[in-house]
Amino acid sequence: VPYSAGINAEYGTRATKFNCTMSSLDWKFSQVFGDRTQTQDVAEEDVVSAVEFDETGDFIAAGDKGGRIVVFERDHTKSAKKSRKEVLPEYKFYAEFQSHEPEFDYLKSLEIEEKINKIRWCKRQNAARFLLTTNDKTVKLWKVFEKNLKSVSVDSSASNGELVVPKLTTKQTVVAAAPRRVFANAHAYHINSIALNADGETFISSDDLRINLWHLGISDQSFNIVDIKPANMEELTEVITSAEFHPSSSNLFMYSSSKGTIKLCDMRAAALCDSEAKTFEEAEDPAQKSFFSEIISSISDVKFGGDGRYIIARDYLTLKLWDVNMASKPVRTIRIHDYLRSKLCDLYENDCIFDKFECAMSGDGNHFITGSYHNYFYLYDRAAKGSLCLEASKHLPKTKRANLPKAGSKKKGKSKEDVNPDAIDFDKKVLHASWHPRENLIAIAASNNLFLYSAPAAAAAPAVSSLEPLVGGEDKN
Repeated sequence: VPYSAGINAEYGTRATKFNCTMSSLDWKFSQVFGDRTQTQDVAEEDVVSAVEFDETGDFIAAGDKGGRIVVFERDHTKSAKKSRKEVLPEYKFYAEFQSHEPEFDYLKSLEIEEKINKIRWCKRQNAARFLLTTNDKTVKLWKVFEKNLKSVSVDSSASNGELVVPKLTTKQTVVAAAPRRVFANAHAYHINSIALNADGETFISSDDLRINLWHLGISDQSFNIVDIKPANMEELTEVITSAEFHPSSSNLFMYSSSKGTIKLCDMRAAALCDSEAKTFEEAEDPAQKSFFSEIISSISDVKFGGDGRYIIARDYLTLKLWDVNMASKPVRTIRIHDYLRSKLCDLYENDCIFDKFECAMSGDGNHFITGSYHNYFYLYDRAAKGSLCLEASKHLPKTKRANLPKAGSKKKGKSKEDVNPDAIDFDKKVLHASWHPRENLIAIAASNNLFLYSAPAAAAAPAVSSLEPLVGGEDKN
């Protein structure tokens, strides 16, 4: 069973800062789930393709390319037995089920993969837990619940002639999963996002050209709220890449496009939100324009902060922080791996340039995270322009400093060297990440492994300022 065993870091060492510190957070490795096999030996269907915390943070759901969903539950019993200095969050296996199966569209002669594209937890209303999962075409609402298996027992010690009433006893308790709704036949193109509304009753699903609004209780009807499909497909200039609801305003949502724009829409203005309320777009630097400009400017993921004030958007090379009150330019632009510009031609040939990196924001909106190649991931502080680079390594289950490969010798007067892009392993990549809604706890998906890192508040380290620019995390503004 994938991810069935976790490795706990009783010896969790302090996270080492790379070039610059990230506020006062002291990140430590907590756990890793999954088999420790070489990246090239991992079966394609075992690669993690989605990860998400629930609203309490007590459950994590991970989906893979094989259509499976694995749920982990926080183990509060172990944490209670440890001393305050040793407390690190621990999770244990809770449930696993097959969410999607491979299908074939006979009308279009098209294979539909079982790969899980997105997972979203619904607000809990009773003892059961509900979550939405989607592949390229179909969204499903799953119910995960604990079920008592009962058996009939008869007292064999009763004397002859005595009336014996059989008893129904609980034999064991198991966790079961059942599909409650199937939201199908509403998307002609591949679904890239699902997002739950703050009202807890509706959600949106978006594909390349349309966004549909659904009610969780109605599976045979949806409302099209965004449609960017032109009358003539030859005039198509952009596609929708991601969509997200505002965390508190049920009427607001945003979507990003392959042109690098973010559009904020208000459903109160019109039934069809083709005219956005705000557009967040930064003019391209003419000096940076190239054949690959349109590809690398495509936004792969957008997220609201906890209060909805800030937006983070990830494209291929940068992460941008926007203030919803200032659409003219981003508050901050961070270059994640700008050293790859010289390799864009090679990345285009091996299709790595089309990788979709996700981003995540902490519950308070003060920190955010995104991934890179070589299993590196970066953590940023919104207030202090600092960065922390860590490597998710299955062979060293502890917090590991990311030693970026260097090229050439160290120049006089410089405190860093240029990164050698030829030494980067592009088969190792951190595409998916999720942040605990209330704590400094992150879940990182790398290949077939799920890593957990924690920064306990009590173990905060003093912040150290640095004026040196970041390699792989350089600030533009």
